[in-house]
Amino acid sequence: MTTALSRSFSAFFDAEKTSAIVLVGCTVLCLLLANSASGPAYQKFWQTHIAGMSLEHWVNDALMAVFFLLIGLELERELYVGELSSLKNALLPIFAALGGIIVPAGIHFSLNSGTPTRAGSGIPMATDIAFALGALSLLGSRIPASLKVFLTATAVMDDLGAIIAIALFYSTQFSPTYLLGALAVFLMLVLLNRVLRVMALTPYLLGGALMWFLMLKSGIHATLVGVLLAFAIPFSSKAEDQKSPSHRLEHRLHKPVAFVVLPLFALANTAVVFEPQWQESLASANSLGVIVGLVLGKPAGIALLSYFAVAIGVCRLPADMTWRHIIGVGLLGGIGFTMSIFITNLAFADQAQIINASKMAILMASLAAAVFGMLWLSIHGRNADTSRKIVRGHHP
Repeated sequence: MTTALSRSFSAFFDAEKTSAIVLVGCTVLCLLLANSASGPAYQKFWQTHIAGMSLEHWVNDALMAVFFLLIGLELERELYVGELSSLKNALLPIFAALGGIIVPAGIHFSLNSGTPTRAGSGIPMATDIAFALGALSLLGSRIPASLKVFLTATAVMDDLGAIIAIALFYSTQFSPTYLLGALAVFLMLVLLNRVLRVMALTPYLLGGALMWFLMLKSGIHATLVGVLLAFAIPFSSKAEDQKSPSHRLEHRLHKPVAFVVLPLFALANTAVVFEPQWQESLASANSLGVIVGLVLGKPAGIALLSYFAVAIGVCRLPADMTWRHIIGVGLLGGIGFTMSIFITNLAFADQAQIINASKMAILMASLAAAVFGMLWLSIHGRNADTSRKIVRGHHP
């Protein structure tokens, strides 16, 4: 039995695939500019202040809230009608995501415990959905559909874990008054949805903008508003009902996030400077924690916790997947990129040298994870049912 992909999921998968291609181009361009004669001017441009914040902060604090809104809408869809809609189906990617969070973070912490760089333990926790699905898409029909769904569900839960870590460990100058104000706006939006049944998007978007401002002032990272807003917007339980506000907004955000938000994030945050003896920075405890956490910790954590969940009988593998597929997902899960860079900026604020070294480690690790994952799945990614036919001497 194989998994059939809904139109909503197929559209999301295609958008993420395209986004990965654009992100690669923007990253390469940013690296070339940063290491050219125009490098200092390029980096200075992103520090230009507008309305009290630099362009870099506007991208990271405001535009990335839109990215988190899309992540929240995707998570909401998964919880209501997707892979996470039933506890039995949800448990496997939940356990996989937990493994993909705990093991990489534990590796980094063990190498950096008692040092200032221990704050970077959250860097290898998350998976870049766009790059991971983009890499998976290059393998075409050689992989089962359920693998795409499993990787997406695991990556979304992974990012949720990173969002929780940001809220708990990367907040500064906490203001309970502004936080209560933001939560009050959130409750008002929930009432608009649940009690008054307001189906227009405008009140929710205006409320979300106000909630973003209050959260920014509270000291808790304002991008978290994206996830809160997603769960305040009305959602239809009909998987293909494109009329619900949540479905409409998710559909409208795919292209802006893929072609504006994430490319601008890459252009603003991947200006890694390769100085003389740059290789030495990769040998630091922080860089090793990032690289080992993403390249080895991710597949180990995802595979081990998934195996544990199946072994104790709380869930089982989809019929067209094997443990080799799980390992492949774990390898692709090591593509941290967007979320890893995002957490780096929070963990080492105003420490330019450590940020540069961390981003270098993230780029190296993400590239290695993509290559290893694609090679592994190109060899072992065939559908489990097809593999059994080949073993019996029949070809598909």
